[in-house]
Amino acid sequence: MTTDMAIDVTAERVIPLPPEPVAAYAMDWRHDADWTQGIRTAELTAEAAGGGFGIGAEVTRTAYFLGRRIDYVLRVAAYDPPRLLDMVSVAGPMPMHVTYIFEPHPRGTLARIRVRGGGGGFYRLAAPLLARQVRANLAKDLRDLEAGLMAQG
Repeated sequence: MTTDMAIDVTAERVIPLPPEPVAAYAMDWRHDADWTQGIRTAELTAEAAGGGFGIGAEVTRTAYFLGRRIDYVLRVAAYDPPRLLDMVSVAGPMPMHVTYIFEPHPRGTLARIRVRGGGGGFYRLAAPLLARQVRANLAKDLRDLEAGLMAQG
């Protein structure tokens, strides 16, 4: 993955629950479609070397962004629950790097999502629009994550 990314967007939100349940829910690919904007399906398509989800595992997602269907595969590059999940795209329309960080906060958990993506061509030209849309989507993702967790009781 190059460092020449067209977009680099971070969103954060304090969720009034401890990091463990927040991270357990958010890091579980089976919940991706419940709280992540545009994702219709997510499937574990390659397990980690030791089995299951972890470093080296791959999740294939089908999403819709700006009205277009996007199929992409994210490989887990770092996995340190309940603090960190870092994934890089290995297949899809553009290079992408997604990082989830969950840290203790006096009011619960500081949840942070960072998305870096794009490279050249169309993505570089469209970077301002893409960055605004990604930022709005990430803010909604974190609101939906909190709402889903709070609804569970």
